[in-house]
Amino acid sequence: MISTDDYLYFAGRALDGMAGIVAGLGDELANSRPALPGANTPYALLTHCVGVVDYWAGVLVAGRPVVRDRDAEFTASGPVAPLLAEVVAVRERLAADVRAAEPQASLRAQPPGSFQGPARELNRGAALLHVYEELAQHHGQMEIMRDAILAQARP
Repeated sequence: MISTDDYLYFAGRALDGMAGIVAGLGDELANSRPALPGANTPYALLTHCVGVVDYWAGVLVAGRPVVRDRDAEFTASGPVAPLLAEVVAVRERLAADVRAAEPQASLRAQPPGSFQGPARELNRGAALLHVYEELAQHHGQMEIMRDAILAQARP
């Protein structure tokens, strides 16, 4: 179906796009919420995406132990530089996990229902597709957040 290199290319584009937005906003604006009901900050959303990759690809596909506090991802804040370094590291982990994946094999664990994944049983390939789904949708969401934050910041 899709090659490992193609998958990593498109997943990487989404991660790089979000990292570029956070970097471009800088420490203050990346930690700002747009004036939209229920909006997160770009920093928190990128933190969530790192958690998504580590959990779905790392735990469920590769079987790596990962400590994740999903709720805390949405309230995360801090300086941009360490988060951008973590994005580089998660891309490397994702590449290793995807290259070693057995797409048709069963997941190594079942995700908690609170993680809001697909409402059906998945194999490892489908879990990786869910990772891409999350990255792509959150990249688009972050583009809108950036535009709203920049519009608010204008005098």
